[in-house]
Amino acid sequence: MLPPTINQPITNILTLLSLTRTMSSAAAPPLLPLFLLAFLSISSLNVAAAGENPFTPKGYAMRYWKKQISNDLPRPEFLFDKASPLSAAQYAAFSKLASDQSSLSTQLPEFCSNANLLCFPDLAPSLEKHSDNANFAAYVGKNFTNYGTDRVGATDGFRSYSENENVVADTFRRYSRDSTGHRDKFTAYATDANVVDQTFNTYGTAATGGKGEFTNYNDQVNVPNLVFTSYSDSGNGRLQSFTAYTQNANAGDQKFTSYGKNGNGAENEFSSYGNESNVMGSTFTNYGEKGNGANDTFTNYGTNTNVPENHFKNYGTQGNAATETFKNYRDQSNVGDDTFDSYGKASNAAKIGFVNYGQSFNEGTDKFTGYGKDSTGAEADFKIYGVNNTFKDYSKQGTKFSRYINESSAVVASLVSSGKKVNKWVVEPGKFFRESMLKTGTIMPMPDIRDKMPKRSFLPRLIVSKLPFSTSKLADLRRIFHAVDDSGSMTKMLTDTLAECERAPSPGETKQCVASIEDMIDFATSVLGRNVAARTTESTRGYNGNIKIGNVKGINGGKVTKSVSCHQSLFPYMLYYCHSVPKVRVYEADILDPKSESKINHGVAICHVDTSSWSPGHGAFISLGSAPGKIEVCHWIFENDLTWAIAD
Repeated sequence: MLPPTINQPITNILTLLSLTRTMSSAAAPPLLPLFLLAFLSISSLNVAAAGENPFTPKGYAMRYWKKQISNDLPRPEFLFDKASPLSAAQYAAFSKLASDQSSLSTQLPEFCSNANLLCFPDLAPSLEKHSDNANFAAYVGKNFTNYGTDRVGATDGFRSYSENENVVADTFRRYSRDSTGHRDKFTAYATDANVVDQTFNTYGTAATGGKGEFTNYNDQVNVPNLVFTSYSDSGNGRLQSFTAYTQNANAGDQKFTSYGKNGNGAENEFSSYGNESNVMGSTFTNYGEKGNGANDTFTNYGTNTNVPENHFKNYGTQGNAATETFKNYRDQSNVGDDTFDSYGKASNAAKIGFVNYGQSFNEGTDKFTGYGKDSTGAEADFKIYGVNNTFKDYSKQGTKFSRYINESSAVVASLVSSGKKVNKWVVEPGKFFRESMLKTGTIMPMPDIRDKMPKRSFLPRLIVSKLPFSTSKLADLRRIFHAVDDSGSMTKMLTDTLAECERAPSPGETKQCVASIEDMIDFATSVLGRNVAARTTESTRGYNGNIKIGNVKGINGGKVTKSVSCHQSLFPYMLYYCHSVPKVRVYEADILDPKSESKINHGVAICHVDTSSWSPGHGAFISLGSAPGKIEVCHWIFENDLTWAIAD
C-alpha cells in the first residue's frame, strides 16, 4: 500500500488511476492501472537501489535526471546533495501550506529548519534585565534588551561571539543606556560568519564616560548587514573605537543613524574599517549632529576595497568645535561612489581634514553637496585628493586643496613605480587567464575558488511554483520570509536577486534563474539537448597558491561550442543563475602541486572566445591588459558552480 503522503508525480499517477477506475466498467478489470503500478514500482526500485526513498523530493529529482538525460554519465553528486531534505510527509504538509502563503509564513521557523533554508530568527523584545558583569565566550544568537541600563562602571566582554556561524542575527536594544563609566568590548565578534544581521538600537544613549570597543568585528564575513541606530546619542565623554571592523567582508551594508547626536566631547575612532572588502556600503546619517567638541577619526577607512559606496548625510550638522579627520580614506580602491550631503553644515569652528583621500586605481565618484555650507570658522583641508569629484554649494572660505590628482592613471603609475602592492581587486591572481595557459607544464596562480555562499537546499519544484518570484510580488515574498525591515539583509537579498533574475539578457545570452534541480535540467536540455554532461572543479585544493597544469582535455574535441553555466545566487532557498553564452571552449585539466608534481585536483575551465559585448571595465581586461573583442578570457568553474556541455 502506498503511503498517504507522497510527492507530486506519484499523486498525478494516482489521480490517473482513479480516473481510469471511474471509466472502467465493473465487468472489465482495469488493466491500465496495473501497468502503471508496475511501471511505478520499477522506477521507484531504481531510485531506492541508489539509497534514496523514491517518494522524497530528492528521490523524484533522481528519477527526473534519469528520465531527461539520455546517457549514463555520472550525475553531479554535489548538486543532488543540495536537493530538498524534506521527507515525503513534510513535503506533503508544506506543499499544502504553500498554497496559502499566510499559513506558510506562520510556520516559517519549522519550514526553514526542515527544508534547510536561509532564514533569520524572529527576535522578540525581552523585558529581561541584566545587572551583573557579563563575559560571553563562544556565544551565539542572543537578543540583548535592557542590557546594562543605568550601570555604573563594570565591563562586559563579548569574545568569540557568533563565530563560524552560517546565519547570525543579534539585536542589542537599550544597551548601556544611562550608564556611567561602563565599558563594552566586542572582540572576535561574528568572525568567519556568513550572512550576518546585527542591530544596535539605542546603544549607549545618554551614557557618561565609558568606552565601547569593536575589535576584529565581522572579520571575513559574507554579506554583513549592520545597523547602528541612536548610537551614543546624548553621550557625555564616551569613547567609541572601531578597529579591524568588517575587514575582508563581501557585499556588506552598514548604517549609522543618529550616531553621536547631541554628544558632548565624544570621541569616535574608525580604524581599519571595511578594508579589503568587496562591494561595501556604509551610510552615516545624522552623524554627530549638534555634537559639542566631537573628535572623529577615520583611519585606513575602506582601503583596498572593491566598489565601495559610502554616504555621509547630515554629518556633523550644527556641530560645535568638532574635528573630523579622514586618513587613507578609500585609498587604493577600485571604482566606488561616495556622497557627502550637508556635511558640516551650519557648524561652528569645525575642522575637517582629508589626507590621502580616494587614490583609486579606477576612478571613483565623489560628490560634495552642501559641504561646510553656512558654517562659521570652518577649515577643510584636502591633501593628496583623488579623481572625478564634484563640489556643489561648498564653503568657499577655509577650504584648501593640496596636490589634487585628476588622472587616475597617474596614481596607478606612481604606485607601481614605487613598488607598492597592486590593488588586489584590479588584478586578482589567476581569476582570469588566457587560453594559452591551459597546457601541460604551465605554472599559474589559482584564485580562491571556495564556495562562500550560505548553506541551503533547493525547494521541491511544486512548492517553488506556489511561491511568488518577481519584484511585483516582493511584498508577498517579504511577508513569507518575515523581512519586516525595509533595509535589512533579507529585504536586500530578495530585492537584489530578483533584479538580477529579471534583468534583460546580454547580447547572445540566454538566461534563467532556477530554483529546483528539475528546472536546471530543463533549462540545460532546452539549450543543449538531452545528451549532456554537467561538470565542476573537483575540489578547492590548490586555491590561493601556485599550481601546475597536468593533462588537459578539450571538451567536444576542444572546438568552439555552446555551454550552460550555473552560478549560485543569494536567496532564502538554493537558487542558481544559469545562462548560455555562445562561442566558448570548455576544458578539463589535472591540477598538480608545482613542487611534488602530484595530482591535487581536477579542474574545469571555460574560455569565452567572443568578448566583444563585455564592458571595457571588466576585471578580465584590467587583469590581462586588453579590451573587449580583442582577446579570449578563461576562468575556472568555482566550487558548487557547474557548466553543462554536449556529452562527448
